[in-house]
Amino acid sequence: MRSRIAGTGSYLPAQVLTNDDLARRGVDTSDEWVRSRTGILQRHIAAEGELSSDLAYHASRRALEAAGMAAGEIDTIIVATTTPDFVFPSTACILQDRLGLRGGPAFDVQAVCSGFVYALSIADAMIRAGTARNALVVGAETYSHILDWSDRRTCVLFGDGAGAAVLVPSAEPGIVATRLHADGSQRGILSVPGQVRDGKVAGRPFLQMDGQAVFKFAVRALTDVADEALADAGLPRTAIDWLIPHQANLRIMDATAKRLGVPHERVVVTVDRHANTSAASVPLALDEAVRDGRIRPGQHVMLLGVGGGFTWGSALLRWS
Repeated sequence: MRSRIAGTGSYLPAQVLTNDDLARRGVDTSDEWVRSRTGILQRHIAAEGELSSDLAYHASRRALEAAGMAAGEIDTIIVATTTPDFVFPSTACILQDRLGLRGGPAFDVQAVCSGFVYALSIADAMIRAGTARNALVVGAETYSHILDWSDRRTCVLFGDGAGAAVLVPSAEPGIVATRLHADGSQRGILSVPGQVRDGKVAGRPFLQMDGQAVFKFAVRALTDVADEALADAGLPRTAIDWLIPHQANLRIMDATAKRLGVPHERVVVTVDRHANTSAASVPLALDEAVRDGRIRPGQHVMLLGVGGGFTWGSALLRWS
């Protein structure tokens, strides 16, 4: 038994923040500066009181509707998030309750921007092992909560959002191959080095990043992990019909596509409108490409994620 994606869904908060809006709010930046370096034009920002579980709930409902399934048919929930509602309980348990479910496993995965690919791989393995039947996999983030809005090197890059996918058993492999990696020695180039201790925040609770180091690491890691999944499937690079990389920066995405020999027109790009939504970026882009008809049955879709930790991974899909 294998697994396939039966439906996808996504959700973006209503508030849109453009590059010009950031400049008007006092961030030392401009639309030209951000656009030329990242490809980002705008991002969505969660409303006051809107949490990752709220975004996850709306994306999940849309994925269930697309799959033609009721929430009660889901027996496993995995949420990939770097910005949970609380230290605990998990965002997955909160989502489970909001969907009216009980009893099945529900847990979060923390692999930062690779989180959705990690979660998808776990759900696929659970279905193949027979420990799950119908799984809901979600990437949900409220990065606006962990940004220093005076730091133009980071605050212009990120946004909020959620994407979801429903996995079901399949005789034919929908998820053809997945590969996951991590290297904790690189953890310092992208992190939020804050802690909750003795009722206070210890350390710096905002995102910090070495942009050049991330770029160099990301392009190499994404290319290599894509090749690993293709090798597992016995397919050449030319088999990739659609490339959906983590939507971090258009330069990283273009460099990765070039190294893989994938033309720009076969790369799904949402970073211009969504910015970097971390674990939500891949499922947000996947849902958009599914709903607008670009992804068609029989095509191969390569999902790629890379993020703090450092973590990286790939998932090769055959769409059905």
